Amino acid sequence: MCAVAEGPGDGPSVSKSILLVEDEAAIREMVQHALSRAGFEIRTVADAAHADLEIEALPPDLILLDWMLPGVSGLEFARRLRRRDATRRIPLIMLTAKGEEIDKLSGFEAGVDDYVVKPFSVKELVARISAVLKRTTPVGDDDPIEVDGLRLDPGSHRATGRGEMIRLGPTEFRMLHFFMSHPERVFTRSQLLDRVWGRSVYIEERTVDVHIRRLRKALSGQGYDRFVQTVHGTGYRFSRHPD
Repeated sequence: MCAVAEGPGDGPSVSKSILLVEDEAAIREMVQHALSRAGFEIRTVADAAHADLEIEALPPDLILLDWMLPGVSGLEFARRLRRRDATRRIPLIMLTAKGEEIDKLSGFEAGVDDYVVKPFSVKELVARISAVLKRTTPVGDDDPIEVDGLRLDPGSHRATGRGEMIRLGPTEFRMLHFFMSHPERVFTRSQLLDRVWGRSVYIEERTVDVHIRRLRKALSGQGYDRFVQTVHGTGYRFSRHPD
């Protein structure tokens, strides 16, 4: 069982809706109580099938997703959500007892935005939810950017290549936006973590490599993957010019 400790509410100033997908009733009840006190609107379901119904009825601002679910696992459900146009931009936080790096990398490969490892405190959970919502909510700098037919529009949250839609997850979209806003500059993994994920998020630097691979795969259809270049021994840069 997950131990959820009561902590001070430091939730959002504007209420955000959270969907908790968790099969253990005791955990659902504790998390629902804690997040409600922190100022979130929260709905809970026990499995992926009921989560689909809730999402279709009213898409949440963020989904808390347990790894071990009956029927469809949380990991597989995350992959499904990322493949659908209607849900691929909803932030996902995985609740899991799996704290090994390989497990976290599997989750990030599936499109998860962050992890909370059981047992966790309410303060940690609220902080991570707030951090993910902050970095996935577009603020300012909404002017479209275009490079050689690759167009990124932060206002509509769309990316196109020579007029064709490019499917990007929320992290890949933020990463591409950052790269295109800072062309020809080399950034270390640590710098990318700070600028794309935020300074309050504690995840391994290898996570950057996972999302770089996902970004390149998404851009490869129109040949734009070549713009995301590896600078060996340092990090990555966005450049139209080959080494």
